[in-house]
Amino acid sequence: MPLDDKAEISPFRTGLACACPRRGEGKLYSGLLDVAPKCTVCGLDYAGHDAGDGPAVFVILILGFVMVGLAAWLELTFHPPLCLHAVLWFPLILMGSVGLLRVFKATLIALQFRHQA
Repeated sequence: MPLDDKAEISPFRTGLACACPRRGEGKLYSGLLDVAPKCTVCGLDYAGHDAGDGPAVFVILILGFVMVGLAAWLELTFHPPLCLHAVLWFPLILMGSVGLLRVFKATLIALQFRHQA
């Protein structure tokens, strides 16, 4: 398959897969949230692609809305002790934040690549 920057690859699909925005293959990250220097499959340089603070804003708003709603429902329905809230919500918020940050950051990078921003 020739390298074609104009290929119609969904930025949302590549963002969900955390893959290279050019071909939808390869890894975008070299660590948990660190963007790799370049694609291992096609060699696309990721140096010019930066999502900035945009993904964090989306994650805070979406995850905050969901978690506060669930915590309020749990409190009003079962009245658990505060220590149960801490044990339950801290890991869920931490895992949800990292998971959503990976996906949203990859999606915004893929959208930047597609629109040549």
